[in-house]
Amino acid sequence: MRRLVCGLLGTALLMGQATAAETCKSAADRETFDIAALKSEVMVLATSCHQEDRYNAFVQRYKSVLMANEHAFDAYFKRVYGKSGQTEHDSYITSLANAQSDVGLQEGSDFCPHTAAIFDEVMAIPSGADLDHYAAGKDLVPANLGACVEPQVMATRAVAKTTHTTAKH
Repeated sequence: MRRLVCGLLGTALLMGQATAAETCKSAADRETFDIAALKSEVMVLATSCHQEDRYNAFVQRYKSVLMANEHAFDAYFKRVYGKSGQTEHDSYITSLANAQSDVGLQEGSDFCPHTAAIFDEVMAIPSGADLDHYAAGKDLVPANLGACVEPQVMATRAVAKTTHTTAKH
């Protein structure tokens, strides 16, 4: 029985990893979401730990990459969601920042020391061209939020979230 449970658990974990990896249809889309998540993470760290000067240095250093990424991010949401693309984009960014803030709350007093490490690492990247590789290695897109999520998946998650929230009250 224990072997069966372990086998099922292992299969479920592998399927979960495969599903997460397959949410983006292209490597370019995945990179776009990774960089957006990195920018959000750095912003959350900066505002939570009063490191705005370090955030500003990050934005200045990678300004061209971040601007190009924002254009690609906007294009993704317009392509996938059409007229509601901007609304979906804004909703995603807000949900991303909230999820990253929740992680910070769970880390408690370790959160701000973690900030220094992220800022030091990101500012040590040799060039903006390497920012996407760094972001991908950090795995900053929360699993419950996902990347490149299609409208029907987002609607399903919204219903599940509403049901879960309602069930708590």
